[in-house]
Amino acid sequence: LHRLQLLHRLLLLHRLLLLHRLLLLHRLLLLHRLLLLLRLQLLLLRLQLLLRLLLLLHLLLLHRLLLLLRLQLLLRLQLLLLRLQLLLRLQLLPRLLLLHRLQLL
Repeated sequence: LHRLQLLHRLLLLHRLLLLHRLLLLHRLLLLHRLLLLLRLQLLLLRLQLLLRLLLLLHLLLLHRLLLLLRLQLLLRLQLLLLRLQLLLRLQLLPRLLLLHRLQLL
């Protein structure tokens, strides 16, 4: 009977040790899963930062493009004004010559 009780206690102790190992293994797996999730979160944050930087670069390039388009528009307007000025001078030139001739008389 004594041996049977001892064997029973040994078996219980063995079961407790196995249960303890299983719990430790389970905890280790949970920690591993948590670590993987944290790594994934870090990767997603890096990706988000990269996308924000890409968007910022895109906006800066778009801004530069708009400035260049505005400059092009202003240069075209300036060219148009110069053409108009030249046209006006060419139209006024015969009148000015005529006026000058009349003053000479």
